[in-house]
Amino acid sequence: MKEGSVTLSTREQRRLMVLNQLGSGLLSSEQASGLLGISERQVRRLRRAYMDQGAAALAHGNRGRSPANAVDAVVRQQIIELATGRYQGFNQQHLTEMLAEHEQLVLSRPTVRRILQRAGIRSPRGRGTRRAHRRRDRFPRAGMLLQIDASRHDWLEGRGPYLSLVGAIDDATGVVPWACFRMQEDAEGYFDVLRQTVQRHGVPLALYSDRHGIFFRTASRTRSLEEQFDGRRQPTQFGRLLEELGIQLILARSPQAKGRVERLWGTFQDRLASELRLAGAATKEDAQRVLVGFLPRHNQRFAVAPNDPQAAWQPAPDRRRLDQLFCFKYRRTVANDHTIAFGHQRIDIPPGGPRRTYARGTVELQHRFDGTLAVYYEGTCLTKVRLPPTIDEQRVDGFRGPSVPRLPQPPAPRQPRPAAKLGPASTAHPPPATHPWKHYFPFEARGTK
Repeated sequence: MKEGSVTLSTREQRRLMVLNQLGSGLLSSEQASGLLGISERQVRRLRRAYMDQGAAALAHGNRGRSPANAVDAVVRQQIIELATGRYQGFNQQHLTEMLAEHEQLVLSRPTVRRILQRAGIRSPRGRGTRRAHRRRDRFPRAGMLLQIDASRHDWLEGRGPYLSLVGAIDDATGVVPWACFRMQEDAEGYFDVLRQTVQRHGVPLALYSDRHGIFFRTASRTRSLEEQFDGRRQPTQFGRLLEELGIQLILARSPQAKGRVERLWGTFQDRLASELRLAGAATKEDAQRVLVGFLPRHNQRFAVAPNDPQAAWQPAPDRRRLDQLFCFKYRRTVANDHTIAFGHQRIDIPPGGPRRTYARGTVELQHRFDGTLAVYYEGTCLTKVRLPPTIDEQRVDGFRGPSVPRLPQPPAPRQPRPAAKLGPASTAHPPPATHPWKHYFPFEARGTK
């Protein structure tokens, strides 16, 4: 703006035109008030100021002044450097929270967004097209329904191996009671999530999951003889745990049916992955440490109040009972020498107990995740052994479970393959029933007299 001149906005130019017509007598004060949308008293004030100071009286008094709440240029530059450096890849809301928590820069998200937009920095997470749909209402009480799932993702972004994040979310509150990183989606990860949930909150009423083989046996699998006698399929190890805890299992038929936990993975793949990058996590143990500190802040940020404040969690069993529940259980028959076969191990049953002998009896093996194996007979613990640390992973009941120890053995020398024998005495390839050797021919038929 040049000295001696004033620049008016469209609204101020309209006021100037109305005041000129009011001064020339073409308009009355009442008509000017209606055109400008202000009171007649304000019209008279504007007219007096216009007559004393000219058109400059119509310009706003704060024009050209810096706002009192304006962000300092040094702070703006600091935010830009942090957004492109240490916090690169953080979305704008997450960046705002991290600035307030770690950098003591308390700003609103729109302010941070404007600063980044003026610097040409766009949010790494764009908004997709929203499709109209009606969401299912949340359950009214906490603990009524838990959605459980796993997410296979490059959580370490090339700094380490691919990991699977196993976790659960409460349907009523959106609280994540526990989650853990695993090398793959396995039953042990789900056992860990459910045990930590039970110890911290209690036993939920129902569990909502997909149709993974960890949770139930598919109908295409051939029924065993025991299942045919019982008239139902035997549950998996995790299904057996749910039955013993009294938790109802609900199986989803599509990923959209368990949308709450699927949206949770989208949030984690954005926020948690950024914090793993910030911490420089490169192993599963490092990622788990970051996750343990991340979960309370996530729950504080995203949890909602339930419709009914009374929780539906059931009381948790005591520690001893939990150890007997959260393990893999197998049934074995005791041999005549009072030993049990478990993998490549032979476990001796010591004398004593409710029976004089356990030969040909059926016992229950509880393989616990601390490496111990407990042998039970009708609720009585007969013995506990600690398995060797050398373990071989093997697939149990259709999923990867606690590994059964295998003692190291020297490799057997390779034997040369024996040559196949000719004639009817050969057992390598027994001749079929239609072979001539299998039929009787008269002596004369062979041309011999």
